Amino acid sequence: MTANRSNSSRSRRRRSGPAHAPTRLRKGPLWGGLAALVLLGVIGFAAVGWTSTSTSPGQGEAAARSGSTAPAAEPTGRAASSPAPTGPSVSPSVSRSEKPSATPAKPVIPATGPGTFTTASGSSTKVGKGTALRYRVDVEQGLDLSATDVARQVEEILAHRRGWTADGHSAFQRVSGGTSDFVIRVATPGTVDKICGQYGLDTGGEVNCRVDQNVMVNLERWLLATPVYAKDVTAYRALIINHEVGHFLGHGHVTCPGPGQPAPAMMQQIKGMRGCVPNVWPYDEQGRLITGPAVP
Repeated sequence: MTANRSNSSRSRRRRSGPAHAPTRLRKGPLWGGLAALVLLGVIGFAAVGWTSTSTSPGQGEAAARSGSTAPAAEPTGRAASSPAPTGPSVSPSVSRSEKPSATPAKPVIPATGPGTFTTASGSSTKVGKGTALRYRVDVEQGLDLSATDVARQVEEILAHRRGWTADGHSAFQRVSGGTSDFVIRVATPGTVDKICGQYGLDTGGEVNCRVDQNVMVNLERWLLATPVYAKDVTAYRALIINHEVGHFLGHGHVTCPGPGQPAPAMMQQIKGMRGCVPNVWPYDEQGRLITGPAVP
């Protein structure tokens, strides 16, 4: 029920009785005038009493039924002697419009895009030992996504101490021109399906893939992660890059090594954790590869 209950004080004031003095008091101008003043004072006191006793309880009942609370901007600590307002303290339309603002809007993800890409400019320093694998970072055109920002995140992931450089022989360097060994592309689900499908992989508009020199990142996964990582999308982005670049390095799928163990980066965690706990890095803090039984 909305807080839209009307105030009854006005109607009660209209029913309070005649505004003129009774006939038996009309014995003279002086007595009639004094009697009228006394009676008007009594009626005025009654009107104030109805306002103070009927309006406040009515609002309290409406608030209790609706379960609503006053907005932050609503004044508090009103003086006891001040008359209560004659209308609802919060408009129902305002209270409804304020509730959705507490929840961030879900990003709009296009089903498909033009299939053309913008390459992040500049380059990075080499990370890791050995001959560096040169890579580009591309973002499909038309997306509200900065190629520069994506490139920065990818650089941080590949340079992490628990990333693939922990194997002691892998190295990476981002470039924006010239020859490259592989390219990391963030694209709409439709474009990922198209490129991965050219190599016989069915990504179903949902998952990422690595085909030939292309590490294809589904925009939906980049922005929303999965239910397991919904509260840490940044961590899931590391899992995407580590998993697909791991395929480029020659690593195949593995499964959970045992209940309570960290999930390997090469495990298809999007299909279920199988008792493992979330983990996005190929190596642990001691430099040991986190792996499990190979998936046929």
